Amino acid sequence: MRILIVEDDHKIASAIKRGLERQAFAVDVSYDGDDGLAMATTEPYDLVILDRMLPGTDGLSLLKSMRGSSIHTPVLMLTAKDKVLDRAEGLNAGADDYLAKPFAFIELIARVRALLRRPQDLLETSLESNGVELDRDSFTATRNNHTVELTAKEFALLEYLMTNAGRIVTKDHIMQHVWDYDADILPNTVEVYIGYLRNKIDKAFPDLPPLINTRRGFGYIFGAKA
Repeated sequence: MRILIVEDDHKIASAIKRGLERQAFAVDVSYDGDDGLAMATTEPYDLVILDRMLPGTDGLSLLKSMRGSSIHTPVLMLTAKDKVLDRAEGLNAGADDYLAKPFAFIELIARVRALLRRPQDLLETSLESNGVELDRDSFTATRNNHTVELTAKEFALLEYLMTNAGRIVTKDHIMQHVWDYDADILPNTVEVYIGYLRNKIDKAFPDLPPLINTRRGFGYIFGAKA
């Protein structure tokens, strides 16, 4: 899952980025409203964390521009303004949730998960498909109740494949949702990580049907072949 943070306070932005990356999210950061608006309207994000007070385009104007461009990405607005009218103004502009500074990271991550859960039920604590189960709290994976040891990036890739189980996902889709904008990705990076996953999810279970399948010329699909 890929998240954009638009926050002009570098210390706060860096702290949020580090915390979210520990939760296996891919994270991009913008420090002003103009750059944030460009990123939010041209890149495919699953969530935007948006500061209200920004240099350049302010948070409310950025949000209104997103919604005016029919971009319905969930938005969590951060602000030092905590009055009821301020919160109402943000929500009326199109924000999905509102968090006042200072805040505890545990509350931020809970709100992030709640927002990502709304559109497609993507972030329930447990995700199960084809006998594979992911626990997003402990970052553990099992297949047929046998533990599968995964790195953070392998976990994020498997999570994306499983949330799209039965649907073809292209390499571009995977790169856009599993790696952040500044990641140094070679053309075969996705293939390499798919290979890592196949070793752990498929080849380690030779008596079970393979789940990570290639559709040549299209991409990858998660699920046992009919």
